[in-house]
Amino acid sequence: MPEKVVRSRRVALNCIATYRRVPVSGEHRGEYYYSTYSGKPDEVPVSDRKKILVLGGGPNRIGQGIEFDYTCVHAALTLREAGYESVLINCNPETVSTDYDTSDKLYFEPLTVEDVLTIYHKEKPEGVIVQFGGQTPLNIAQELKDAGVNIIGTQPEGIRLAEDREYFRERMLALGIKQPESGIARSLDEAVALGRKIGYPVMVRPSFVLGGRGMAVIYDEESLTSYAIEAIQVSPDYPMLIDRFLSHAIECEVDAISDGEHTFVASVMEHIELAGIHSGDSACSIPPVTLSRKHLDTIERHAAAIARDFRVRGILNVQFAVCEDEVWIIEANPRASRTVPIVAKVTGTPLAKIATYIMLGSSLESLKGMLHSAPTTYYGVKEAVFPFNMFPEVDPVLGPEMRATGEVMGLAPTFGMAYFKSQQAAGMRLPLSGKVLVSVNVRERGYLLPIVKTLSELGFELVATEGTYKFLQENGIASSQVCKLNEGRPNVADLIRNREVALIINTPAGRLSKIDDSYIRMLAIQYKIPYMTTIAAAGATAEGIKEARHSDPPVRSLQEYLGLK
Repeated sequence: MPEKVVRSRRVALNCIATYRRVPVSGEHRGEYYYSTYSGKPDEVPVSDRKKILVLGGGPNRIGQGIEFDYTCVHAALTLREAGYESVLINCNPETVSTDYDTSDKLYFEPLTVEDVLTIYHKEKPEGVIVQFGGQTPLNIAQELKDAGVNIIGTQPEGIRLAEDREYFRERMLALGIKQPESGIARSLDEAVALGRKIGYPVMVRPSFVLGGRGMAVIYDEESLTSYAIEAIQVSPDYPMLIDRFLSHAIECEVDAISDGEHTFVASVMEHIELAGIHSGDSACSIPPVTLSRKHLDTIERHAAAIARDFRVRGILNVQFAVCEDEVWIIEANPRASRTVPIVAKVTGTPLAKIATYIMLGSSLESLKGMLHSAPTTYYGVKEAVFPFNMFPEVDPVLGPEMRATGEVMGLAPTFGMAYFKSQQAAGMRLPLSGKVLVSVNVRERGYLLPIVKTLSELGFELVATEGTYKFLQENGIASSQVCKLNEGRPNVADLIRNREVALIINTPAGRLSKIDDSYIRMLAIQYKIPYMTTIAAAGATAEGIKEARHSDPPVRSLQEYLGLK
């Protein structure tokens, strides 16, 4: 039976959850509540104040970061400032949003239609905010609205425009926004036919995913066949989107705020890793480092057009790629994204606060005193934090599926120093001297030269595996050769175990050398040696080391940086 039928039968039998106070010892007795069907009387008082219900992000897990908790906290504080009682539903005891003094009331409940509706009917709020908890509340937004819930801000229909890959493609065509050639596959045959038509490599992604789950870059038909068979078994109700993968494209994204008519782009962030790495895993820079003014103008114009078309009221995140001197759209999310905290901190624009006021009915014009542009005198670099040290058998290669569990930031007058500081904050202090182990796949060796030249000029000694060694030799760059695992001793593993290597640049080389590559990266984590799995990150690393060798910027507080704008 559908859940809705079961719920109506249960309610008709008067089998309704009651709520009890979570027993909390100590000085602060917070307003924490949980549901029970035990028949015990309800002990949660309901006030007659005007109130708003905020849906949190649920438990933290790989693929859904703490950043959504940040937006829920700011929503609760803003609601209090605006004279509303804030009611939060969340079930994670490890977050700030569940602290005793954040929201007026907290229900420790899972984010399901059943639980939200029960609380909604009990509290009778004026509205519900769904766009601050990440993908989890968005997935139930339409069902909540169909059940009579008043959702404020961007409506579920607008959310679905972005989530439904097929419809999203149609809207982008109507708006004249370029996107990679793509198609929808609902069967194995359709997937294979699309792969042949578009040409490899292709990016494959299912609809309605969290943290890029199930997304992959596929380089041949055999891999696409295995992926399609598994995807159809996992999610037969939702189609796969298969699109052309933009090789060596610069990926970037914007966080914007819209009141339905006007849109303010808070910042364009340039990803340091190229397209193909999930945005939650990629380091990014504010302001952009390499993007031209022409492309920045196009990106801002496209973001505003999408906000109007999707009738966004609140926050919008749009991801773009710049490839072949053109701007291509990757995806749009009419909700708070993982980058909201860093954009707010680097620019001084309180995105979640402004979005909450807009959802309560304010216009962007009335809030213009809070709007600040991106800095011009300093850089902010976000770096993701990964749990690989907790999973020693997992290969730490980044891809379209998110693996980060948090993020840190570096601020400095130059991009290189900001990147250097971000790595240090993430627990990976970059070396200023020593040996660099280089093993790069054939596809990316052409992009390696400026990086190894910089490192060589800084006095680093280069050690390379056979293919990379020959490439460096052919291009006049001095290095020594080291054996791979099955080629004799001493080999790459010996160098790492003996702590002779200070930095590792190792990009995935495909299935043939998977064992060697994986082992190098896993040893790097075990022995706490900084490692780069993308050419773009290696380039930023070389620039960061160069800056750190030649400058020592003063320590400043975040407030001092904002005063420099």
